[in-house]
Amino acid sequence: MSHVPMSVLLCLCSVSGLTAQAADDRVMVDKIRREGLDRSQVMSVFDRFVTVIGPRLTGSPEYKAAAEWSREQLARWGLQDARLEPFDFGRGWTLDGFTLEMIEPRYMPLVGYPEGWSASTPGEIVSVPVFVGDTPLDALAGMRDRLRGAIVLTQPLQTQFVREDRAQPTASDAPVTIGAPPMPGQRRAPAEARQFAQSLREAGAAVLLRPSAAEHGTMFVLGRDQGENARPSIIVAAEHYNMLVRMLAAGVPSKLRVSVKSRFLDGDRNGYNVLAEIRGADPAVANEAVMIGAHLDSWHSAPGATDNADGAAVALEAMRILTAVGARPRRTIRVALWGGEEEGLLGSKAYVEKHLAGDANAAARDQFSVYFNVDPGSGPIYGFYLQGQQSAAAILDSWLEPFKDLGMRRNIPQPIGNTDHLSFMAVGLPAFNAVQDYVDYDVRTHHTNMDTFERVRETDLKQAAVVFASFAYQAAMRQAKFPRPAPSK
Repeated sequence: MSHVPMSVLLCLCSVSGLTAQAADDRVMVDKIRREGLDRSQVMSVFDRFVTVIGPRLTGSPEYKAAAEWSREQLARWGLQDARLEPFDFGRGWTLDGFTLEMIEPRYMPLVGYPEGWSASTPGEIVSVPVFVGDTPLDALAGMRDRLRGAIVLTQPLQTQFVREDRAQPTASDAPVTIGAPPMPGQRRAPAEARQFAQSLREAGAAVLLRPSAAEHGTMFVLGRDQGENARPSIIVAAEHYNMLVRMLAAGVPSKLRVSVKSRFLDGDRNGYNVLAEIRGADPAVANEAVMIGAHLDSWHSAPGATDNADGAAVALEAMRILTAVGARPRRTIRVALWGGEEEGLLGSKAYVEKHLAGDANAAARDQFSVYFNVDPGSGPIYGFYLQGQQSAAAILDSWLEPFKDLGMRRNIPQPIGNTDHLSFMAVGLPAFNAVQDYVDYDVRTHHTNMDTFERVRETDLKQAAVVFASFAYQAAMRQAKFPRPAPSK
């Protein structure tokens, strides 16, 4: 058992207002540590998501399997009201087969991956690619005969790359820029780029190829449903894409063989959030809710180990820890695994809209305490982004202190965006996202084909689950709800 200085206990007491409660909380935090570090099950959960199920694109059978398994696991651990909550998503998509190879002037498999919601090719396409990366928009009309049924290289040579990860904001007290480094943009203005893509579709191009902005065979693979405009579309490793462009320029055209076999899934157009809870034990505040969560969905080119199987496993393990130690929180502690995060925070937005937004949910909003999210990054939790909520600083700082021996450092005043805590902040509720490690995250794993099992360490998952369980418990035991953020000016 680790020991905490009396000054820290006094800080805990001053925040809660109850000396006895602070001491009881510390006893429970020590139980949480021992359970999470000595009897962890987090790697078996992580392995289920990454190895057994694999990529979990929202709307796919694999996502539904992961959601169902999570619900069953939460119920098996003894949580209440374990359920799947549907929200409107749209048609799903799955990839059934793919070929990308150069067959002349020599044979070479090429590294690529279809974008999400890519249409199928009309069978196997074998031809010399057509390069239009530097073609003016008004010149495409004269190329219709060449483009019809063609394999089209749609972008210029990729010469700018994502080569730096975002800074670690807890490394020092110096202010840093929060968030991912900017992605190198395309050379056409957005409106022109849309018109260009539409012209290629109207010309009847058979399959569209474009390079990634990552290096060393790493590819950022995303996608969105283009509806009736969907075309076969492939991301190609920049080095291989550039090779094809240079061969054409040198008068040594390559011949490619390309095939995409995909299906749009219309049978169930719902996405699903996974929810379960430990009900509050204090009748006076049992209906007040503390929430923890992470998104369960991933992109389709890798099993989404750091984005976000690790976070989903941490959230589940935190709840298992709390049930295993017999926690009886005053308030209800609820866990959520979100679907559709990658397509625009869709699952958490749907939950907030249904349960917390608007006049009809004013009472539920008043009974909501705080939400903690874990998403961008990998590795241990170093602290939380305070989102500019200075009223939360002393509370979260006091809860962080006992875990400095496990690698926690400090909480960060600045906000972070682009993840599910924003859905709660949008309706004026306190919500915070964890600060994690970003080494090789932005350049190697985030939304790429390299987001694999090897990127994650068991010791980090254990630490993160202990932190989440502890913060959830202490929030649920406070004398008062978590302070609300100041209204936006």
